[in-house]
Amino acid sequence: MRAFVIDGPRSGSVRDVPEPKATGSRVVVDVETVGLCGTDVELFAGTMPYFRQGLLTYPVRPGHEWAGTVREIGPEVTSVQPGDRVTGDTFVGCGTCELCRTGRHHLCPVHDEIGVRDGLPGALAERIAVPEIAVHKLPPSMSAAVGAFIEPGSCALRGVRAARVRDGAAVLVWGTGTLGLLAAQFARALGASVCVAGVVAEQLDLARRLGFDDVVRPEDLGGRQFVSVIDATGSTTVPGQAMNHIAPGGVLALLGVAPEPGVLDVNRLVLNDISAIGVLGGSACIDDAITLLQSNGVDVHPMIAGTVALDQVAEILCNGGKVAGTCAPKVQVAPSA
Repeated sequence: MRAFVIDGPRSGSVRDVPEPKATGSRVVVDVETVGLCGTDVELFAGTMPYFRQGLLTYPVRPGHEWAGTVREIGPEVTSVQPGDRVTGDTFVGCGTCELCRTGRHHLCPVHDEIGVRDGLPGALAERIAVPEIAVHKLPPSMSAAVGAFIEPGSCALRGVRAARVRDGAAVLVWGTGTLGLLAAQFARALGASVCVAGVVAEQLDLARRLGFDDVVRPEDLGGRQFVSVIDATGSTTVPGQAMNHIAPGGVLALLGVAPEPGVLDVNRLVLNDISAIGVLGGSACIDDAITLLQSNGVDVHPMIAGTVALDQVAEILCNGGKVAGTCAPKVQVAPSA
């Protein structure tokens, strides 16, 4: 079958690779749609921290935001059947350690990450083999384009929950990329009053098209304060700036991974009884994200810049994961096109 393979920094191509096998508890899926994200850009550029940590080596088979149809199941699989439409968790733990037993397999010291760490090839291929434990069913009526948003959607939803967003609360979502726009929509669906802050004019316009009226540039926030602040920027400096806008007793949820360590004012954190919470992955929220993305309150379609073939992936990743001429943050891939 055909798959996209990264051989080294800024070097990748489509090539023939062995077909995945439905052995044991593995599920082989025909991949319909894959979303490209910042992690894929880092893998392609060679800047992903896992390289430095010895957790990842070339060649790399990326792709962790995906949806497809079950093609074949292993003899031990009981939860899905051929023909089921599915997506998958990125994190696969050992299943036996304390973290796995308490529902935190994304922190398992020996966990795999599909398409991100060595061990399990990703979905930028015509087919993918996934451990049954990572497979989640999609509603038959959900399109593959929406299904491929479940992974980032689950991360955004977990960030919203970490920020303790509630009905009527004043919430600031800082960042207008995929995670920020999803988090803003989830917070709104929970009844919050949402302000969206960002620096890219075209993406601020996109937020307005998604129905947000309170859309600002950070310098226009003035002295406004919010019960919950969600940082979805991956910026080194934004968390420190966000501290100025958190009400006493409020929460700062951090979704992005910055390229360098940032600084928080610990005195402000303590004296205002503020909670700062880091969010890694959305494994615990996948099924709820499926439900919310099936509802009318969350619309991902304006966030899709376009759908490309495998042969175009290298060009897109060279361009930072973006398609020229559009502000929409998400590029999707149809591996069989």
